[in-house]
Amino acid sequence: MMQINISKPLHTADGTIDLHVNKEIQKGDFLTLFGKSGSGKTTLLRIIAGLETPKSGTIVVDGEVWFDSSKKINLPPQKRNVGFVFQDYALFPHMSVRQNLEFALPNKKESKKIDEILEIMEIENLSDMKPEHLSGGQKQRVAVARTLMTNPKMLLLDEPLSALDGAMRLKLQDELHTIHQKFGITSILVTHDISEVFRLSNRVFKISLGEVIDDASPSEVFANQNISGKFKIVGEVLSIKKSDILYIVEVLAHNEIVKVTAVKSDIANLNIGDRILLSSKAFNPILTKI
Repeated sequence: MMQINISKPLHTADGTIDLHVNKEIQKGDFLTLFGKSGSGKTTLLRIIAGLETPKSGTIVVDGEVWFDSSKKINLPPQKRNVGFVFQDYALFPHMSVRQNLEFALPNKKESKKIDEILEIMEIENLSDMKPEHLSGGQKQRVAVARTLMTNPKMLLLDEPLSALDGAMRLKLQDELHTIHQKFGITSILVTHDISEVFRLSNRVFKISLGEVIDDASPSEVFANQNISGKFKIVGEVLSIKKSDILYIVEVLAHNEIVKVTAVKSDIANLNIGDRILLSSKAFNPILTKI
């Protein structure tokens, strides 16, 4: 468990604001930091990693003090056992994929772990290639693989999939979810993509001007989104939940959450992430997979 209670002034386009977070993050959480640019999301991620220093406060993880301003304790990043996946991948360009992973391996005698991670991330065939010859999706896979070499207790993800196309983004979201479950890692994600929040997270901190204004599940945080009244909407299925004899389908369309009631036959072939056409006939919603 992480107990974090920190403050740090931020200089933004709206002037100086105070980033203040006083929260507990449970072991095994997949937490998303969500909010407008400049609200403090990435700064908070970097503070947890030890890449930035708060003005005051404490960070305690599983009983170990990572930061305490009053006691002048500030563990460096290499002692915090976190894996940080940057938006720009941050791979060593002169090294092959295997060499990038070897560099991150704490015990060079455990080289078998490299092959294990290469297989998990489905990048065995890329092991001898250098980053310049990889696609964006491949680079992101390698970046995630490299963070896993140190057995991190926490995975920090700063908009890692923002530059990828839709299909690759969905595939890597599934892989991140699998990694989170397989390794039991506490994961903290920064994203502006609501569908990504629903696919990956069990908890959301909605941050505005440096303050956590909401802390709940994705459905609860985004429950007050306006429902679109358009006759036909193309959207993405975020969740399918049973409610008595009906099902509630949450659809993301134009950055709004639309909740639709459906019967079992309507959702028989629907999966999370599917694109659908939501239309209306005689006031009854119709879900059509596309």
